[in-house]
Amino acid sequence: MTERDRPQGHLGGVDRALPRGARPSGWRRETGGSPESSLDQAPPPDRHHDDLLAVDGLRIAHGDVALVDDVSFRIAPGERVGLIGASGSGKSLTASAIMGLLPDGLSAAGSVTLRGRELVGASERELSRLRGKDLGMVFQEPMTALNPAMRVGRQVAEALTVHGTARRRATARARELLDRVGLPERTARAYPHELSGGQRQRVLLTIALANDPALLICDEPTTALDVTVQAQVLDLVAEGVRDRGSALLFITHDLAVIASVCERVLVCRDGRIVEEGPVETVLSAPEHDYTRRLVEAAL
Repeated sequence: MTERDRPQGHLGGVDRALPRGARPSGWRRETGGSPESSLDQAPPPDRHHDDLLAVDGLRIAHGDVALVDDVSFRIAPGERVGLIGASGSGKSLTASAIMGLLPDGLSAAGSVTLRGRELVGASERELSRLRGKDLGMVFQEPMTALNPAMRVGRQVAEALTVHGTARRRATARARELLDRVGLPERTARAYPHELSGGQRQRVLLTIALANDPALLICDEPTTALDVTVQAQVLDLVAEGVRDRGSALLFITHDLAVIASVCERVLVCRDGRIVEEGPVETVLSAPEHDYTRRLVEAAL
């Protein structure tokens, strides 16, 4: 797809320019001046040197069967990117590979780097240091991600203590963070089953953002929520990444959600990226037939 000029993004109802340093895939600066100028003689700059996340030729397979094949994309610091596609298109597997959480029996090849650090093939010890600190994730179903036998406040605090925060400070900080997402003080003493679906999703978001990660991954976090609660959670996601300067990879099949939260979108079909570009451009004038069908189905 030919890259077009990037429009301003939209975050929490306020138009926001592309974060400094972020560039669309395929972006290239045109240099002027005479043939003898130093700019013309200098080697071309590495346009990806400022990327926060770089995915190159990612392949996820079950034996000889490729489930995700040759997926490549980049996310700049502070950039908000959506990943859309039908169920089974490989969206969640891609996120799992980034987090190092692929199910048993699946293997990943290719390259995934976070700030230049290779994640594919990294040891569990290395990945556990990154998860929750540099990488945060909000899962689709909070009851499978939260410990049903542990009070909510302790789970938030544990996300902090595991990365070095003192226990007393972590306990106080957990209450502060829960308050920031609109949960009352008593929530810290509750068990997950005592909360509503929207409240549990807020707890997961609190845990994912507790250590101010460089990248937040949201995997269909609002699918099971009603429209009103969905809007509240989306506002909290947008506010959370904005306040921290975090980048966002938001996975969903809901084009309206992508339009409200993200500034750039990747379209996934059968384990491949078939189209990408600014949200406004891709959704208003899609070039790939699959993207056009997705847009038509959403109308």
